[in-house]
Amino acid sequence: MLAEDSVLLREGLVGLLGRCGHEVVSAVGDARALVSAVEEHAPDIVVTDVRMPPGFQDEGLHAAVRLREERPALPVLVLVLSQYVQRAYAAELLDSGDGTGVGYLLKDRVGQVEEFVEALREVADGGTVVDPEVVRQLLRRRRDPLERLTPREREVLALIAEGRSNGAIANELVVSEAAIGKHIGSILTKLDLPPADETHRRVLAVLTYLRA
Repeated sequence: MLAEDSVLLREGLVGLLGRCGHEVVSAVGDARALVSAVEEHAPDIVVTDVRMPPGFQDEGLHAAVRLREERPALPVLVLVLSQYVQRAYAAELLDSGDGTGVGYLLKDRVGQVEEFVEALREVADGGTVVDPEVVRQLLRRRRDPLERLTPREREVLALIAEGRSNGAIANELVVSEAAIGKHIGSILTKLDLPPADETHRRVLAVLTYLRA
């Protein structure tokens, strides 16, 4: 069972899996269709993207966890883009079901066919596969999240935490508002806060600062 919103990647995976001896019983483009298709086809393994319609947040992951709650032994391999690797995603997946038959793999790994097929096989057999790059990123993020910021970016974030506007920060540091905007963009990127409709990144950045 395959769930991927990109038509090109979805069709490419269907072809790849077929050539490797797997039967794709259904290929869908959103999380709701994934849940329905699994109920209909009872597949041996599910391969799903994390971010899918309608919100392009973590719908695929939540669908996978829900399916694992209903079918603890259902093997699931989740694909994620490197810029969206988050500790919560990995932990929620790895804690789902009975703790076996799960995988968390970067989409980049799909291009390395042998590694991807081997990961699929291992998950289907009840093993656990976590992409080495995912492990490295998760371990790196356990350290001080502010260590990636420059001294000026830390200064800007501290002023944001005081409730200052961009204009007030610019006046305080004697720079232009455009310069402050660039610093804030860099801060959000380094703190791994991608754009999202349901969250306010500036507030999340302040919370990260306060925790650190």
